[in-house]
Amino acid sequence: MPAEYLKSLLNPADTKIVLMVMDGLGGLPIQPGGLTELEAAHTPNMDRLATEGTLGQTNPIRPGITPGSGPAHLALFGYDPLVYDIGRGALESAGVGLSVGKGDVAARGNFCTLDAQGNIIDRRAGRIPTPEAIPVVESLKYITIPGIETEVRHVKEYRFAVVMRGDGLSPEIEDTDPQKTGVPPLPARAQEKSAEHTAELFNQWISAAHALLKSQLKANGLTLRGFATHPGLPSYQEVYGLNAACIASYPMYRGVSSLVGMQVIEFKGETPEDEFNAMASVWDQHDFFFIHIKKTDSKGEDGDFNGKVGVIESVDRALPRLLALQPDVLIITGDHSTPTRLRTHSWHPVPFLLWAPATARPDDQEKFGERSCAKGGLGTFSALDTMPLALAHALRLGKYGA
Repeated sequence: MPAEYLKSLLNPADTKIVLMVMDGLGGLPIQPGGLTELEAAHTPNMDRLATEGTLGQTNPIRPGITPGSGPAHLALFGYDPLVYDIGRGALESAGVGLSVGKGDVAARGNFCTLDAQGNIIDRRAGRIPTPEAIPVVESLKYITIPGIETEVRHVKEYRFAVVMRGDGLSPEIEDTDPQKTGVPPLPARAQEKSAEHTAELFNQWISAAHALLKSQLKANGLTLRGFATHPGLPSYQEVYGLNAACIASYPMYRGVSSLVGMQVIEFKGETPEDEFNAMASVWDQHDFFFIHIKKTDSKGEDGDFNGKVGVIESVDRALPRLLALQPDVLIITGDHSTPTRLRTHSWHPVPFLLWAPATARPDDQEKFGERSCAKGGLGTFSALDTMPLALAHALRLGKYGA
């Protein structure tokens, strides 16, 4: 169980904690010596919080290790991703309400575009919009595999989730996404002998799916990633004594939150204002709030420096709505870095801002950015320490030892 030593230290308190994760927040300058996306953004509200609070930077997994979004969020939630290894399939499926029981195998699917030779020319099918993707996903529901139950559900845009149910299934299967263009999708391959039958079943399903998709212009192929089963994680209530809520528009992050026992709040819209308003609507019902901002990561993966700057600035403009609720502890950070210069996740430490008016020890930094965070009073630390820091500043932890 994560942070087992904390259980004996937990104190009830009438305090509120907000953890706001701007996905892929960390960045790099486009040119050596230049500004990162966060440093280039006009963020007067975050800069004020930085002045009043304490800065630092986190390593999501271990120094030098590039994390996926699932493991990076687990670390922020206090679950060591090297102990709790959860595949993206279980996260995506849970995020769209697709049940994954013990013994089931779930995978995240990406539609892709294939050329006449069957090679991938676009790994995301031109980011096919949701209204176009839904009927394509619906067509996959007609695939049947003898002796096996399969369920498919759309996630968002070009992404979907598939769950296979039956006897003797194993999630130890390699991804079919080669992570590059100009080559065909890979077959599902077993990582160990016990998974060979499951891999063959998924290959049957993939073959039937490609036959159905061949007439599509964009989504005429697919890849599967993150094969997984139910992880059996202890809940936030068990571990931290917190009644936690998740405010996220993207299904995967709703999924990882539900797997740790957070209540996923339904709301309309995708803007920071929409998310802060959703939090305000349930403010009296919870004492911990996880807010997820997706588009910082999307712009980073697209290589859109100015777009990522704009997303950060939009969050800053909306912050007064959040601050009006007067949280006792507010943490602003990312799950990992996604520099637009690299167009992908990276191993770089992630900026971290802790604001807690009653308990924070201010450092001498006055701007929220990578260089300031590297000099901040919290130093460089593991993302696993996020929850103990949050609990301590919310006066929810007692003394350890006599």
